[in-house]
Amino acid sequence: MAEKNQQAYSSANGYTRSTDQESSPFQSDEELKRQKRIKLFTYIGIFIVFQIVVMTVFGLTVMKVKTPKARWGEITVETLNSVPATPSFDTTFKTQIRIKNTNWGPYKFDAGTATFLYQGVTIGKVDIPKSKAGMRSTKKIDVEMSLNTNALPTSSALGSELSSGVLTLTSQVQLKGKVELMMIMKKNKNASMDCTIAFDLSSKTVKTLQCK
Repeated sequence: MAEKNQQAYSSANGYTRSTDQESSPFQSDEELKRQKRIKLFTYIGIFIVFQIVVMTVFGLTVMKVKTPKARWGEITVETLNSVPATPSFDTTFKTQIRIKNTNWGPYKFDAGTATFLYQGVTIGKVDIPKSKAGMRSTKKIDVEMSLNTNALPTSSALGSELSSGVLTLTSQVQLKGKVELMMIMKKNKNASMDCTIAFDLSSKTVKTLQCK
């Protein structure tokens, strides 16, 4: 009787051990699958965060539209004559108008006009042709200008200025155009400038050129 009980006990113990050994690999596989799912979700989360950062940077840099700038290049004076007693002056010079486009797309602008003034009175104009400044580049347009006092009324202030040896003129430019991004988005932007040019009458050169 005791032997049978021993056999039954051993049989029961053997069955129990066999069940534990069979269930252990099953639990291990489930644990591996769970860890793989956790890693997968972690990678997906990292990828989503990365995409959000990339899109944010893209929106703040590439897709941000900046206003192109218009500026005069170096001015080369060819002739500069002045008579304080009259008073009168005439000058011819060559320069460039430069349209600087810092956007990640071309800037197409319509034809415009550059105006030169003395104390608010227009003394000369030059046409700026329709053109395009490429992506992150500067469009340079050659300009030859001829100015004189024919349109000015007689002014003692002009005579005094010519006698001082420095002639100060102003110039204005405004170009209407559009910046095109990714071939789908267009935004109106005007390139403009307001400059003050001081000519040295004795050396017949440009003394200062300030633009804003």
